[in-house]
Amino acid sequence: MTHGKREWFPAHEKAPRLSRRGVLIGLGGLAVGGALAGSALRYAPNASAAATGTLNIPTLLTPTDDDGVDVYSLTMQTGTAQLRTGLTSSTAGFNGSYLGPVIKVDNGDRVRMEVTNNIGAETTVHWHGAHIPPSVDGGPQNIIAAGTTWSPEFDINQEACTLWFHPHGLTTTAAQVALGLAGMILVDDDSDGAAALPNDYGVNQFPLIVQSVPVNSSGVIQSTTAGLQSTATTFPLIVNGANVASATPTLNVDENRVRFHVLNGSITDIITVSRSDGGTMTQVATDAALLPSPTSVTSVRLVAGERAEIVLDLSGTVTLQATVTAGGARGGSGTSSILTITTADTTTRDALPSTLNTIAALDTTGATTRTMALSNTGNTMFINGISGTTMEVMEENMIMTTLDAVEVWTITNATNLLHSFHLHDVPFQVLAVNGSAPTGTLSGTWRDTIEIPAQSTRQIAMKFTDYADDTYGYMLHCHNAIHEDEGMMLMLMVM
Repeated sequence: MTHGKREWFPAHEKAPRLSRRGVLIGLGGLAVGGALAGSALRYAPNASAAATGTLNIPTLLTPTDDDGVDVYSLTMQTGTAQLRTGLTSSTAGFNGSYLGPVIKVDNGDRVRMEVTNNIGAETTVHWHGAHIPPSVDGGPQNIIAAGTTWSPEFDINQEACTLWFHPHGLTTTAAQVALGLAGMILVDDDSDGAAALPNDYGVNQFPLIVQSVPVNSSGVIQSTTAGLQSTATTFPLIVNGANVASATPTLNVDENRVRFHVLNGSITDIITVSRSDGGTMTQVATDAALLPSPTSVTSVRLVAGERAEIVLDLSGTVTLQATVTAGGARGGSGTSSILTITTADTTTRDALPSTLNTIAALDTTGATTRTMALSNTGNTMFINGISGTTMEVMEENMIMTTLDAVEVWTITNATNLLHSFHLHDVPFQVLAVNGSAPTGTLSGTWRDTIEIPAQSTRQIAMKFTDYADDTYGYMLHCHNAIHEDEGMMLMLMVM
C-alpha cells in the first residue's frame, strides 16, 4: 500500500520503520540537509516520564514471540467493581475484574490471541473494526465454551486506527459487554500522518473508554429493555473503569501535546466529549482510519461502539467533559467532567501536518445496491424484516456478495428509535445523509460504525477485499447491544 493514495487495499507485509521517538535525534542534521525533504517530520518528543494522576490507564499488554507471531494472552474472568456509588456489582473483564488491557500492533504484524474463557458461560470475542478473515472475526459462529481457549491467528491488515474487542454472542452481547468485557487495540502504520502523532503509550498517548452503565439499586448491572426502564436503574458514568461522580480523574503529563483514543463502550447511550471551557480539540481519526487532515472541533459525538482520536495542545490545565444522551428505552443524561489534564510543559511544537491521510473515493459505477431497512415491533428488532436471534435464521437469510465487490447500501430507519449501525470486515464511506451530501467528519472518511437517527436514512459504500469464505460469515447489526440481542442483526457471506 502506498501512503500517497489511501484505498482499502492494505499490504500484507510489514514495512521496516524508523523509531517514532528517535528518528529526528538519529538523523540529526540530515533533516536540515534535506534527507527528509517532502516528508512530514515524525513526532519526536524529548524523553519524558510516564503520566501520573488518578486516571486508570489500562495495562499495555506485552506479547510473547512464537516464531515471528506476536502472542497475546487474554483471560476472561469474573470479579466485582463499584460502579454505582456505594454499591458493589458483579462484573467481568479481560485479565482483571473489569475492562481489559490495551494491545498495540503495527500494520503487517502477525498476531495470535490466546483467549481463555473463565466466566462460566459460553461467549465469543469479536475484534471490532478489524479487517480479518471471517473465521477469526469472533462473531456468533466463533463460540468459546466455558473453560476453553480460542486461539485465532491473523495478520494486522489495515492502516492506523482504533479498534476494540468485546463479546458478540447471540442474545448475550449486551449482558457480557455491560459486565465490563471490553478492551482496546491501537493500530499503527508507517505513514507520515501516523508518525506525526503522539504515540508513546502512557506518556502522550492514552485510551479513554467512556461508558454509561445501567445499574440497579442492588448493584446489578442491567442489559435488557426492561432493566433500562426500571426506575431502580441509574446510569453512572464510568471512565476507564472508574465512576467520575465522586471525583474527576486527573492526568499529569510531561508533554503539552497528547493524544486520546476515545471509545464509547456503552451498550446503548450516546457520549459527546468536549472541553469544559468550550475550547477546540483537534480530531485526527474516525473509528476506521486517520482523517484526511487534522480537524478543529468543539465536540465529538459517539454512538455505542464508535471511536475517535483527538489531540490536545495543552497550556496549563484542560478538563474534558462528557454529555450523555439516552440511546435506548431509557438512559443516562447530563454533563460530567471526565478528566482534568495538567502540564507544566511550555514547548512550542510544530503544527500537525496539513495532510494525515489521502482517502480515494470508492468508484461506485456499476456497484451492487441494497437497502437495509431497520424496523421494530415492540422489543423485536428487524433488518429487512428478519429478526436475527438464531444462527438458523441468519443462515437462511444471509446476504451474499463476492470478493472485490463494491456495494452501495441505503440504510433506512423507520423506527422512532436511534440505532448505531456497524459493519464487520471492511470500513465504509458515507455517501449521503437523508439524501444530502455528508458534511464534517462524515465526508471523505472511513468508518465502521454510524449513527442512524429515528426516521432517517444514510447511504454508504464499501468494497469487500482480501477475504472470502464459504463457511464463516460477517455480521452487520445495530451496536445498541440491546437492539442487537433483540434481533437487529444479519449475516453477510463473502464468496
